[in-house]
Amino acid sequence: MGGVFGKGNSVKHNVAGSKLEAKMVEAMQQRALGGSTMKSFNNIILKFPKIDENLRKCKTTFEQFDEDSNGSIDREELKHCFHKLEIYLTEEEIKDLFEACDISENMGMKFNEFIVLLCLVYLLQKPAALHAKSHMGLPDLESTFETLVDAFVFLDKNKDGYVSKNEMVQAINETATGERSSGRIAMQRFEEMDWDKNGTVSFKEFLFAFTRWVGIDDVDDEDD
Repeated sequence: MGGVFGKGNSVKHNVAGSKLEAKMVEAMQQRALGGSTMKSFNNIILKFPKIDENLRKCKTTFEQFDEDSNGSIDREELKHCFHKLEIYLTEEEIKDLFEACDISENMGMKFNEFIVLLCLVYLLQKPAALHAKSHMGLPDLESTFETLVDAFVFLDKNKDGYVSKNEMVQAINETATGERSSGRIAMQRFEEMDWDKNGTVSFKEFLFAFTRWVGIDDVDDEDD
């Protein structure tokens, strides 16, 4: 999908994004208290195929709620989706999530944006809900979301809710000790994630980068 790493300039969009990001940081810091099961960046890479498989299964869910079959989900369709999945959010929360994840600002979420939004919803649910067997009714997808949260917790060494360049280097070095190319790989991965170029990576940025790494951006092209 083109324009995945574009930035919105409207004040309204930025305010909504800031509020949502603050909630994400708080939720991630709470989640980080439980630690990560990941031991190295290689652990994350080895999970790519399974993550890819489970995320692509979500395409059916996306198409189900794309009621007018135009290839994107608008805000009303998203409300119907949340109702069906028994996700209860306020109008303001839905608006903020939609504006934050509709990064192409075309008033409709493409498949990769929809996945990112659902993962953010998963993170932002109350901690008790995170440990429920399935609170969205999508157990495979929720398991994948937990893996993505776990991966971010592993990268976020100081548990401040963001991943810095130094933390990325540390994560790669833990995997590739003694390899001179490890620093270059870390920088490449970090640049792919830090699309607003502010020197830190939020969970939302991480998710969009991850969908690219596993090829989710290519799903629409494959279906054409």
